[in-house]
Amino acid sequence: MRHLLSTSALSHSESVGLLDVAEEMDAVGQREVKKLPALRGRTVVNLFFEDSTRTRTSFEAAAKRLSADVINFAAKGSSVSKGESLKDTAQTLEAMSADAVVIRHPSSGAPHRLASSDWIDGAVLNAGDGTHEHPTQALLDAFTLRRHWAKLAGRNSTGTDLAGMRVAIVGDVLHSRVARSNLWLLKTLGAEVTLVAPPTLLPVGTGSWPCTISYDLDETLSAGVDAVMMLRLQAERMNQAFFPSTREYSRSWGFDEARLAALHSAGADTVILHPGPMNRGLEISSAAADSDRSLILDQVRNGVSVRMAALYLLLSGEHHPGTADVQKTQKDTAT
Repeated sequence: MRHLLSTSALSHSESVGLLDVAEEMDAVGQREVKKLPALRGRTVVNLFFEDSTRTRTSFEAAAKRLSADVINFAAKGSSVSKGESLKDTAQTLEAMSADAVVIRHPSSGAPHRLASSDWIDGAVLNAGDGTHEHPTQALLDAFTLRRHWAKLAGRNSTGTDLAGMRVAIVGDVLHSRVARSNLWLLKTLGAEVTLVAPPTLLPVGTGSWPCTISYDLDETLSAGVDAVMMLRLQAERMNQAFFPSTREYSRSWGFDEARLAALHSAGADTVILHPGPMNRGLEISSAAADSDRSLILDQVRNGVSVRMAALYLLLSGEHHPGTADVQKTQKDTAT
């Protein structure tokens, strides 16, 4: 891989391979010494034109665990707020010899523009662009689901995919880059995807997407799903009324206590995910978010391992970190 811009560009073997490397990175995170020297001497820049806590800190932790130097660049308070263009910012980073740029931008396509230009020679990782895609979020979701799916089957998750898994993605699909990235990746890994939302919160053209469309959450749950991914209602991106009221939205498309109780009554193994941040009481109740079916904290935890894998593969070549890397890390730390 040269860049990581979209999950739609990942093949089945590339997706499984990246998740397998993330398993190895997770194993490193369980050791007393949680660092690898793989990216020592490399510089990773977090270039965020939008506010973010989880994604930025996750990428920062991932780069530091691989021994890279990290520069955090926020648009607010920088030259960008004074009118500096993306090109000028990129060329400044190039002058700093950035080896990788992790970019989040409010405009769809900005990471692709950066990667396809001659402004910078480093690898580009899309950390979310407009309403387009958020590939590493989809990868950590798939990593989390793959572990759960493999556990149910009584096998090791390494080398496996999500063949046969039924996943419902529920809520504000129209404004969600997470939904788009998850759809492409989950289909590549063999899962069956259903998008559940009011008609006003589904993008034009979803009829041609490789998924089933539903407007009824209860009907979808009763038909049987293995995982429910609730999406955040992105009020900051809405400039008109997409539903009558938040109360109506919560009643029809929120995962509340009644729907949680229905899953328990059915005896299903259905798990619940949410990319965060959560609007508790709107798209998901506290009871559901904190239940034993929730994998939300696992998603946050797995984010570092997945982003370590992405940075490693982009900057160190497509071989797995083996025993020699770990032993070298322990020796370096000891000295």
